[in-house]
Amino acid sequence: MRILFVEDDPMNRRVVNDMLDVAGAVMTGAESAEIGLALIDDNDFNIVLLDLRMPGMDGLTALEHIRGRKDAKADLPVIVLTADTAIDLRERCLAAGADEVLFKPVAMDSLFDAIGRVLAKGYGDGMIA
Repeated sequence: MRILFVEDDPMNRRVVNDMLDVAGAVMTGAESAEIGLALIDDNDFNIVLLDLRMPGMDGLTALEHIRGRKDAKADLPVIVLTADTAIDLRERCLAAGADEVLFKPVAMDSLFDAIGRVLAKGYGDGMIA
């Protein structure tokens, strides 16, 4: 499984990479939304993990770019990972097209459960060509 994690904090990328490594997943890290969107253009991922609060383009704007694509990658499963605790944040993320929303710090079992739920929604093998 190939996973893109768009997160500006290198420590958070390392922690999630270590979690995914346990499951045999291959994670590609992107330190900004702009880099993440370019990686989506040039690669095939099963799922995207997306932080919301980043310098430059924020995660909700990046999610809008993904969902606004004119190709199959518009349906790429996206799980938002955020430390933001705004009351309506979960609803705003889901309305913007997120498949799941997890709050940091995220536990490994919660992350794996969310990935399983998203992929079970009918994305086949999750690989978007």
